[in-house]
Amino acid sequence: MGKIAVVGDRELVFGYRLMGIEDTFMVDPKSASKTLTNLMSRGEYSLIVVSASVRKMISQSLREKLESSITPLVVFMPDPSSKIQEEPLAELAKRVLGVDLRAGGK
Repeated sequence: MGKIAVVGDRELVFGYRLMGIEDTFMVDPKSASKTLTNLMSRGEYSLIVVSASVRKMISQSLREKLESSITPLVVFMPDPSSKIQEEPLAELAKRVLGVDLRAGGK
């Protein structure tokens, strides 16, 4: 239905461009918040993919707004070099789908 936007560092942006995503935005600490706020308010995106490095550049309040957004859905991609997953799969499923993967398992 809506379009996909990618916001991040050079590697993430170029990777998505190679996959055919046209709306990609390379940002720095000065432009990260403004770019994300602009993309959220446009109403034309159903998914915004944001790199973990950009997540560190924005304020806590904007981060919370992005993490709680469903339309558009904002997903933070972990840095490839990081061994830590930013948002566990179970939490992502609960936030996006409303499904608790852990329920009934223990």
